[in-house]
Amino acid sequence: MSENRQCPSSREMVCLDTYRVLDSCRDKDCFENVRVFLTNCGEELLQRGAAIRAKAARIIWAYIDIDPVPFNRGFYQLTIKLYIRIIGEACVSPGNIREFEGISVVEKKVILFGSEGNVSVFKSTTGCSGFCPSHHGTNGCSKSTNLPIAVLETVEPIILDSCVVEPHRCKCCCSCCDDIPKNVCECLSDDICDGEGDKLVVTLGLFSVVRIERPAQYLINAVEYCVPEKECVEAKDNDPCKLFHSMKFPISEFCPPAISTMTKHNTTINSSGSCGCGCG
Repeated sequence: MSENRQCPSSREMVCLDTYRVLDSCRDKDCFENVRVFLTNCGEELLQRGAAIRAKAARIIWAYIDIDPVPFNRGFYQLTIKLYIRIIGEACVSPGNIREFEGISVVEKKVILFGSEGNVSVFKSTTGCSGFCPSHHGTNGCSKSTNLPIAVLETVEPIILDSCVVEPHRCKCCCSCCDDIPKNVCECLSDDICDGEGDKLVVTLGLFSVVRIERPAQYLINAVEYCVPEKECVEAKDNDPCKLFHSMKFPISEFCPPAISTMTKHNTTINSSGSCGCGCG
């Protein structure tokens, strides 16, 4: 493989404007008995007494609110609310399976250190400068407050359990479907129905990483980018078989890991510990 050509350029000090991670944590949450707000189709199947199960979960949107912790300077409480699309199946008759959708809402809180900042930052955008700048909408200068920036990283939730319960046994974490934002509801194929009959509840497992950031400037020693020696190769469609034969055989896909490897991997993960931040 060819390498980049060594450029005879001199080193210089450059300033980078980026984000500095001030605090972070990882979490493993288990949300029990979370109600699923079903669409009209799902609600009809549920009330007809069909056998129902939840088979998949996808995060549609997340809302993060940041509030300073009283009497603890530099610390902030992050309230994270996740809107999760639940995909379920209903067995209406032998051999007849119908799919339906719904929305679940879960919430967790985390306290992280975000330091302090007392400046207001303005950044120019399109229409901010010039002869006749705009002062409305997104064409003006954008302003950021002294609050830090919260970032959430997560994988798709795991459905650990699902069941149908009577209305008086449903301990829901969300009062009604009116609390679900419109943009979340528009991701479904049908309108949400807040029925008064039996409820579908699920237990969700969620792995997440939360971090808190602030803008920062760093002075580093840099070298100019060097032009590579390798030339670009054009993709040719006239011989697809030749292209296929040049691909490496995916041996690992045909060799499942042995139990010893899986056990060693799981032991390493469990022994690493967890910071235990947040609450499920």
